Parts: sequence; C-alpha cells; structure tokens
Amino acid sequence: MNIELIVQDCFFEASQSATLEANFLTNPISTSTWEHWFSQWLETLQLHPDSPPALGYELTLRLSNDAEIQALNSQFRHKNQPTDVLSFAALEVDSPQIPPDMQAAESVYLGDIVISVETAYRQAQQQGHPLEVELAWLATHGLLHLLGWDHPDEESLLRMLNQQQALLQIVNLTLPV
Repeated sequence: MNIELIVQDCFFEASQSATLEANFLTNPISTSTWEHWFSQWLETLQLHPDSPPALGYELTLRLSNDAEIQALNSQFRHKNQPTDVLSFAALEVDSPQIPPDMQAAESVYLGDIVISVETAYRQAQQQGHPLEVELAWLATHGLLHLLGWDHPDEESLLRMLNQQQALLQIVNLTLPV
C-alpha cells in the first residue's frame, strides 16, 4: 500500500512561536517517523470492515498553534475556542465509500488533520506523558475521523479510544494508565 503524507509544520518551523513556553519546544517527531506511523496505522485499519479500500492513501497533517486551530474551530464547528485536533474528511463522513472507478486509482485523498501543538503540549504535561505520545494520540484520533469513525455516544467513544490505544501500541507508544 502506498501512503503519501504531507506534513505541514506551521508550529515548530515558525520563526516565532505564539507563546514563550513554545519557544523551548523542539519537534519530537520527524516527517519520516510520521510517514512510517501513518503507513502502519492505515495498513492495520484497512482490515477494518468500514475502511475504504484503496491501493494507496494521501492525507495532510498540519502541526499548528492555538490561534489557528481556534479560527478553524470557529469557522467550521462554530466553537470559538482552541481544541486539540480537527479532522476534515475528503470522503463522506457517515459512510466513507470510494466510488468503484476511484478504487482502481493509485491513491485516495482522505483529508486533513490539524493538531494544535500548544494544546497537545499542555495536555501531555497534565497527563504526565511525552509530547510525542500526545501528538501521536491526537493523530490517531484524527485519522479515525477521516475514515468515518465518530463518537456520538459513550459506547462509540470507548471503541474509538480503544482503537487509538491499539494504534499507538503498533508504533510502540503507550499512554500511562
């Protein structure tokens, strides 16, 4: 399976970070590591019966700050506050189906995942684990949304959180219990 991941690092590569705390952060995950992780996750998830079949996938991961994600959250979800991760699925969200003529194409664009590194950093500090783990956790959450997963109730949220934990384990990361 071919995976094309576009990583837009608008946070770590910025000349000046939005907060003093952010000035001391370094990017814990290289682009090649992200590519490896997403490849492993998508190979695993392709076994899921609800996942769209394809020969390859494309998606964008944008590492951003609270200001940008708040603007996106306000514009698209009508919630004028920062959040940790947003997903913008390119396929139908309720039931991601790839039209038969596209299934033969080399790859299918799944959509965009935007993560606020500032929020991820705060959450990692609060929960006592490395920023790398929090960013991966949020990336798996966003990826599942791109593939049609949702959590409108407690049962579906628990299924999604369990799947995220399984995806982290695939890349040898774990959340402290």
